[in-house]
Amino acid sequence: MSRMVVPVLAVLAALLAAAAVWLGVQERDAQARADDRQAVLRAAGTHAMNLLSLHHETVDSDVHRILTSSTGAARAAYEAAADEMMRTTRKNKVIQEGVVRAAGLESISGDTARALVVADVVIRWDGSDDAPQERFYRWRMDLAKVQGVWLVSKAEQVT
Repeated sequence: MSRMVVPVLAVLAALLAAAAVWLGVQERDAQARADDRQAVLRAAGTHAMNLLSLHHETVDSDVHRILTSSTGAARAAYEAAADEMMRTTRKNKVIQEGVVRAAGLESISGDTARALVVADVVIRWDGSDDAPQERFYRWRMDLAKVQGVWLVSKAEQVT
């Protein structure tokens, strides 16, 4: 009987070790998925803030932040519009202060994701007596993971 106990205990120990490894891998994968979801939401929120936060005195670095948080077609569109945006922002002495109200994950699969972002902005003109304007934005943003970093590849306003 003792000859049977040792092999049975060895098999049980091996099964327990295998189960522990499997559970550890499952937990690590779940944490990686949760981390990716949070990274997508942070990237979408950051991009929205970059789009909404402009100041005529810092517009060069403001536009740079927009470009660094985007990729693909979105980045190409921002690059094409950058000179005009900077010129207009300086000329009109624009000060925009944005606030992200909410961000939610619509989908994520591999290295692509889609997020929804709700943000508001107050626009003022330095030296002007005109009343500030409030604007409200709702975006659907497509994101791509590029070299381990989530970037916005498309930002589409939705109603």
